Amino acid sequence: MITFRHFLTSLVAVFLALAVGIVLGGGPLSDVTDPATTPAAASDVTAPNAAGAYAEGFAGTVGPLLTSAKLAERGVAVVTAPGVNEETLTALAEQVSAAGGAITGRYSLTDTMVLPEQKSLVDTLGSQLMTQQGKTIAADATTYDRIGQLLGVAIATTTPEGDASSGKQAGIIESLVGAGLVAFEGSVTRRAPLVLLVLGAEPAAEGGDAITAGIATGLSRAATGVVVAGTLADGGEGQVGRLRAEPVSAEVATVDGIDTAAGRVTVVLTLARALSTKGGAFGASGADGPAPLG
Repeated sequence: MITFRHFLTSLVAVFLALAVGIVLGGGPLSDVTDPATTPAAASDVTAPNAAGAYAEGFAGTVGPLLTSAKLAERGVAVVTAPGVNEETLTALAEQVSAAGGAITGRYSLTDTMVLPEQKSLVDTLGSQLMTQQGKTIAADATTYDRIGQLLGVAIATTTPEGDASSGKQAGIIESLVGAGLVAFEGSVTRRAPLVLLVLGAEPAAEGGDAITAGIATGLSRAATGVVVAGTLADGGEGQVGRLRAEPVSAEVATVDGIDTAAGRVTVVLTLARALSTKGGAFGASGADGPAPLG
């Protein structure tokens, strides 16, 4: 039975798709006429900018209606890659809060963490911390899968409502910060069921994608749900697009387009979905559509 809310969600998702198309310059009517041969379009050079502004305004207006209470009483731990856009990150955090979610902390991966030439340091520390944690960490985990799982154990949980962090778990963050692999201010007091991994600059050409995939895999072992998000440029053949070709894409959801209002709405909807369903590719170039429905 199709409920009114499902109908509304579907309708807004269609409009979000149109909004993304307008922002990208490839709206649904882009193949019908050639702007270069249309006098009105040729004479009105502000039309593309106006269309983009309308798309952003529309998504920003209907977004709160669609995401209201979607993350009520749910914590979200934010992990950021080097080079993340701070304004976009702030807008994402505001969207999560508006949906009723609580950001439990921001954990910034450093250049040292993601540079392939620093793998030996990451591997050594990961081995030491795994020994301290005992059976909590998968014995067959690779270097970056293991460090991602260690980070996940410290900041995330499979308990839907979240839970308190133990001294042993908090010690992981202290070790990661001390080794210069993670930047974090304050203390970890609560672990979250959801993790939002926000991508930044393009990873190293040789080995960078494997590092991202490994960390995402590790985080997915420790959290109820993980969403990996990037910009419009990260979709397609960008780093989000490449991650979608990796096995980890079955365990984590992906969203491209967070530099648009529609993309940020999609992130919240995808986080809510991740509480019960793993995987999924959403956003401007997501194979599963512009946004999850339901």
